[in-house]
Amino acid sequence: MKKTGLGRGLDVLLPESNDLENAVSMIAITEIDRNPEQPRREFDEEGLQALSESIRQAGVLQPLLVVEKMGRYQIVAGERRFRAARLAGLDNVPCIIRDFTPQEQMEAALIENIQREDLNPMEEAAAVRQLIDACHYTQEQAAKRLGKSRPALANLLRLLSLPKKVQEYVTQGKLTAGHARVLAGLDNEDLQLGLAEITIREGLSVRALEKLAAQPAPVPKEKPAPRPLPLELQDMENRLQSTLGIRTKIQGNRKHGKIILQYFNEDELERLYQCMEMLEGR
Repeated sequence: MKKTGLGRGLDVLLPESNDLENAVSMIAITEIDRNPEQPRREFDEEGLQALSESIRQAGVLQPLLVVEKMGRYQIVAGERRFRAARLAGLDNVPCIIRDFTPQEQMEAALIENIQREDLNPMEEAAAVRQLIDACHYTQEQAAKRLGKSRPALANLLRLLSLPKKVQEYVTQGKLTAGHARVLAGLDNEDLQLGLAEITIREGLSVRALEKLAAQPAPVPKEKPAPRPLPLELQDMENRLQSTLGIRTKIQGNRKHGKIILQYFNEDELERLYQCMEMLEGR
């Protein structure tokens, strides 16, 4: 009987444990094709080698999920196991044959990708977003498919709104999913990045980051507008700049202040030096 819902992950696609043995068929590996719509494009070669060695020792412990197409079989879930079985030199692999629509195949492949144990939080969030977009689900529907609460799913998806640099920190393991959720709750990107870098530098716990993030942001003090120069000082500033031939600025008043001379190349510095010699009477 055809199942239409995926319920909590892939579990409901498999028969009950007492019926599993009868539902599994051994299929020649040469009769099985990869799914061209497989959402997972990268397979770690080192991990595949390790899995293939395990398969050589104990066989394929979890059956592949396949659909029958024109006398052959296409993988719905289990491509990593399939690749490892080929590396191990197996002739046949255990499979469970199901009848799925194209959307159900995509959904099953995406869910298997999401349920991988080696996904970091950013990869998981991106995979969930792909599931929602590909299958046109609401967050509520996706949460039911994955056996998650809607708030938990929403919090996961919010990680995708973090600045790219912060997302990289999460991917690299410098920040945990807990840290990322705290930062995702902030509106200011500069604040998110600043707190992320403080967390990494000081090794803050999630709780410590929460306390830091809850502190009100300091209000920058406005610098008072500079008072305009008296007319005679403005005239003096212009005359000095004209005479010396370099940028000149006077700050202060008639009683105290400073004169700032700026040069931007060797010619301007040489001109200033010549003016000094003229003042010294050389």
